[in-house]
Amino acid sequence: MRSSRFDDLGRRRPTSGRWNAERLNPPSPLWGSNGVAFGPDGRLYVAQFLAGQISAVHPATGDVEVVVPMDSPVQSPDDLAFGADGSMYIADLVPGRVWRRSPRGAYTLVSDEVKVPNGITCIGDRLFVNEMKMNGRLFELFPAGGDPVVLTDGLALGNAMQRGPDGYLYYPHMVSRQVWRIPPDGGVPELVAEDVHDPVAVRFDQGGVLNVLSRGPEGFVTRIDLHGSGSRSLVTSGVVGLDNAAFDAENRMFVSSFASGGITELHADGRTRQIVPRGLAGPYGVTIDLGGTVYAADHYRVARPDASDGGDASDGGDASDGTGPSGRSDASGETASDDVATEVLLTFSHGIAADGGLLHLTSQYGTVQSYDPERGTTRVRASGLGRPLGVAVRADGALVVAEADAGRIVAIDADDTVTVLADGLGHPVDVAFDAEQRCYVSDDRLGAVLRIDDGRAVPVAGGLGAPQGLAVRGTELFTVDVEHRRLWAVSLVTGERRVDAEDLAVGVPPGIARRAEPALFAHGMPGLAGQFAGLAAAPDGSLLLSANGEGTVLRLSPAPPDTSAAGR
Repeated sequence: MRSSRFDDLGRRRPTSGRWNAERLNPPSPLWGSNGVAFGPDGRLYVAQFLAGQISAVHPATGDVEVVVPMDSPVQSPDDLAFGADGSMYIADLVPGRVWRRSPRGAYTLVSDEVKVPNGITCIGDRLFVNEMKMNGRLFELFPAGGDPVVLTDGLALGNAMQRGPDGYLYYPHMVSRQVWRIPPDGGVPELVAEDVHDPVAVRFDQGGVLNVLSRGPEGFVTRIDLHGSGSRSLVTSGVVGLDNAAFDAENRMFVSSFASGGITELHADGRTRQIVPRGLAGPYGVTIDLGGTVYAADHYRVARPDASDGGDASDGGDASDGTGPSGRSDASGETASDDVATEVLLTFSHGIAADGGLLHLTSQYGTVQSYDPERGTTRVRASGLGRPLGVAVRADGALVVAEADAGRIVAIDADDTVTVLADGLGHPVDVAFDAEQRCYVSDDRLGAVLRIDDGRAVPVAGGLGAPQGLAVRGTELFTVDVEHRRLWAVSLVTGERRVDAEDLAVGVPPGIARRAEPALFAHGMPGLAGQFAGLAAAPDGSLLLSANGEGTVLRLSPAPPDTSAAGR
């Protein structure tokens, strides 16, 4: 049985007398995986930016233990490193902080002067950090006290860096597709390699070969022999969205993925072995097209959960241990043993709606766009909106969007003209239409579902906790309450409401309280988007729900009537 990030045993399951729940993909143990480093105990420590937590992975068993929880002082860890004394140093990206976690678990703020800190590494007791921004800087920081020292600036988005065998610090320029180096005591930076595929991390193996990870869909790793012929070789891992890597004492390479999470051992010939299964980092919005294909908006990508190897949530089981169908792959080249295929790496995908052959997507960072899977093209429909979330397609083809931070509902027509349908709302999250094309809105701060009538928001049902995902099925409206982990049903005829399912794996795990809503932007860069549990009605009468607490999509199918009492 695969562990769940929502609960250690993975045995929590939804309860309902009206619906049968089935997972379309197994739970995901990690909320994406970013910086990785081996700790003094031999475990691989994994920063999870989207979750705001750090876990330790046993490389032999794949067991995962949360070490830095979501409610720690750290908000958005993107990379980490260990000092000579066993202290963990953490680059906290969005608030712009660098932390020290002592071997005993105490947190100390090292610096809040680094903007968008990402790449971090230690050389003995010395600590170095760079910035993931244009014209970023590379610093030496002093945990015992002292002003930061800038070694160089002009980085075109820095990221994971490491000391090389020659004693130099090596680091990537993500935008200019280059690798540079600089002496740790300062000096003139030197160009090491250029025309490298989307470099996101540099790592040296035990033999001194430079490995440059690429963040694209192919999962490229460029191996460069710097001290021999200077030759390059290309390894294609098929791991979409590589983020970072670490080599153990036996020179085994373990890689992470910001897009699909997990930890994968990567051999020099491209063979892979999953240590921690990959899966969904969210999911956020969910939809289904007329052909029955389910799509999930998963922050960094659009993904397709695959029901063929998923487990059944009704009994907490799991039909896949993450090692079975290892030879199955999709068009992107990603081995689909995680039971989730990547449709496209489309950064900041949150709300989603299928419409004919198109997928319409929102980003909390202000954009609405339409993606054509057949042509592989994307068209921006609107930009500069205030955290757009849910999206639905009106009968006339217009896109109707919940603009959460602006407190309004907008429509985008075929010419990409934006029209305000209603404003003055609290925090609208999702939108849905009934058969008569009446528009309904969920508001997770008001705890209500509203109907838009001639520009006015008319209450339909209140006291729903924090309703997010919204769907209409016949004469009933359904919404996901992430505060109480419930599915509510509301009659559009009588206004009556009932709880249709409980114990849903939505929101943060039980017992965790996030301190505040994350910052959407920081230093001009995208910050940490809020979670969004989506809901969609399928043509067969089932509902699709984003169980973002465990990283699955649930299919809720109407339960057959109970005839056990017949004839009594």
